[in-house]
Amino acid sequence: MVFGTWFLPTFHVQAKIPEAKILETTVLCHEPGRYIGWPTIMKTHSGELVAVFSGNRDDHVCPYGITQMVHSSDNGRTWSPPVTINNTPLDDRDAGIIQTTAGTWVVSWFTSLAFDRPHFYEKHPDWKRHAEKLGPETRKRWLGSWIRRSEDNGKTWGNPIRVQVSAPHGPIQLRDGRLLYIGTTTFNGKHGIGVEESRDDGKSWQMISKISIPPTDSVNLYYEPHVVELKNGRLVAMFRCQARDMSQRFLGQSESTDGGKTWTITHKTPIWGYPPHLIQLQNDWILVVYGVRKKPYSERACVSQDGGKTWDTDHEMMLTRAIIEPNRTGDLGYPASVQLDDGSIWTVYYEVAHPGEKPSLMGTHWRLK
Repeated sequence: MVFGTWFLPTFHVQAKIPEAKILETTVLCHEPGRYIGWPTIMKTHSGELVAVFSGNRDDHVCPYGITQMVHSSDNGRTWSPPVTINNTPLDDRDAGIIQTTAGTWVVSWFTSLAFDRPHFYEKHPDWKRHAEKLGPETRKRWLGSWIRRSEDNGKTWGNPIRVQVSAPHGPIQLRDGRLLYIGTTTFNGKHGIGVEESRDDGKSWQMISKISIPPTDSVNLYYEPHVVELKNGRLVAMFRCQARDMSQRFLGQSESTDGGKTWTITHKTPIWGYPPHLIQLQNDWILVVYGVRKKPYSERACVSQDGGKTWDTDHEMMLTRAIIEPNRTGDLGYPASVQLDDGSIWTVYYEVAHPGEKPSLMGTHWRLK
């Protein structure tokens, strides 16, 4: 007897198409006549949302930036007035924040003397007077990258701790308890991308590796990285690449499978924008958010459904379209995200909220459909 041949059916699993449903776009903090920039957001163990940023500024570059913080205890419906964390003698910029498994809040930032230039003093003579008061000891003491720790939920802060690397959104915590901080640094006086770790809840830091770029690229074009640890332990880092050709400013990426000790050589992604902030969502997708400083100027998001191997740029999501005025073309972005227990996402960034204003701390509450 001859039996017919049986074929098992082939099933093709179609990837879900990401789409953003915008729930709300709002101003989290506005300081009249002042400039706000470069925020990060976290969700605490108790469910509170906390955002930090550089506030009370004259402009994108100035001597007066300070690290400030706002919080929300109702999932972002209302936000507190700003509280100052850092006010060093220099310009305090780019604030990051995490809460460790021990409950410690860790804030990162860097200080700058970029305002100390003759061409700025023509318009801002008070900046020159401020700079003249900064002696060489003060400049040496405060110039650099820093973190501060709070063990009482942001009520008080420990002394600043110097670190060797710098990145807008600061360190993350790994599942093995270490804090990992990827950022720009110097190796033998030359620019590079370094990886620091802390094994004592942020009290001390050690450089453990560096990330290499292709020999055809210039490392001077790579900076402002961020990293995410996936549930399988794989690390995915992304970088701003400030290519001289604006059309080539795609995010770079590198991966590590040994906890950050070694990294793949960076490779270009199809995502145009900068800088990146990464989280892994409840459905295991990776979400990256970034600013787009070309028409249409905006804050955008993209997902990877395969652990960062590919990015769905065909379904890039626009979270908000920016107000762009002639004198502030492209001055926006540095978005960062956190996912709430209900699956929705808060993404914070800096943008002009209304024509004629300086940038405010803004946020978009949204969810993936």
